[in-house]
Amino acid sequence: MPQVGKHRPFNTKEIKMALLLRELFIVAAATAALAASLVGPALAQTTAHSHDAAAPNKLTLNQGRKWATDEPLRAGMGRIRGLVEPQLGAAHAGKLTPVQYRELAAQVETEVGGIVANCKLEPQADAMLHLVIADIGAGIDAMAGKDAKLRPALGLVKVAQAVNQYGSHFDHPGFKPIRNAH
Repeated sequence: MPQVGKHRPFNTKEIKMALLLRELFIVAAATAALAASLVGPALAQTTAHSHDAAAPNKLTLNQGRKWATDEPLRAGMGRIRGLVEPQLGAAHAGKLTPVQYRELAAQVETEVGGIVANCKLEPQADAMLHLVIADIGAGIDAMAGKDAKLRPALGLVKVAQAVNQYGSHFDHPGFKPIRNAH
């Protein structure tokens, strides 16, 4: 029986599935809204017209401004930043053990799971956040030893860089970039 106040860590597959389901829901809702708006002459249109609902593949600003956030997102990203930044020096010096990387990966993964479960953003902001979460997930996999092509230290750097990308693209008052995230 789970203990009250304890959170079980999410695994990467659960996070990816939650993101996929959330994205499918957003696409379905957008498609339904689009279909509902197509009445009268628009239905008679015969020229080929594509509404490609593909997710964006590049992190961008919202017409030159940072994307809106909510408290669960800001809190979760703040905690991820707090987990990652103090470990970068040791990682750069080669002093973190595989066990320490796996523990850190599990902690970051738990925070990502909380963000995914509780964050409620507008669809476009959510799509941008998925790009940040995907980079964090790739870093988690490397830290956990699940990506043989990427050393755990580089996974930690990938998470730090994703956190900094979040800070430069999302409105998070008081956010400070992680130094030495290279």
